[in-house]
Amino acid sequence: MLLKNRLFLTLFGLLTTLTGPALGQDENALRLTISQSETIQLNLEELDALAQIEFTTNTIWLSGETHFSGVSLKALLRQYAIKGNKIEMIALDGYAVSMPIADLEENAPIISTRLNGEIIPVRKNGPYWVVFPYDSNPKYQTEINFSRSIWQLTHIRVID
Repeated sequence: MLLKNRLFLTLFGLLTTLTGPALGQDENALRLTISQSETIQLNLEELDALAQIEFTTNTIWLSGETHFSGVSLKALLRQYAIKGNKIEMIALDGYAVSMPIADLEENAPIISTRLNGEIIPVRKNGPYWVVFPYDSNPKYQTEINFSRSIWQLTHIRVID
């Protein structure tokens, strides 16, 4: 019986792995939860279809200047007519940080989809990284904004 269960689980895992992408499950999708009953999944192509912002800046996590490009977080919320006072951003490892929607600006922060022109792999803080143009203004160089600079972003949800 144990062997049958193990065989079943192995085959089920293999089948799920092989059919997941075919069923529209994108492991790098960004989930955007608007309400308890509505969640949108956005893939890289959908994020790339939105207006892009790019800048080069230094960070406290990487050495030297880094070029980031992606979509404005404010523009993303506007695109999907998201109303509310606060969002929570959640990373792959469960790290979560909240941010008042009123603190969002047109060009900062962005959800970076690329680092130095390359898609960001998970092992290098991808697939998505919330970043500010830190060098452009001292207001972005605060502990609050550093804590909001969440990498391996997988989920944004309206919490208030």
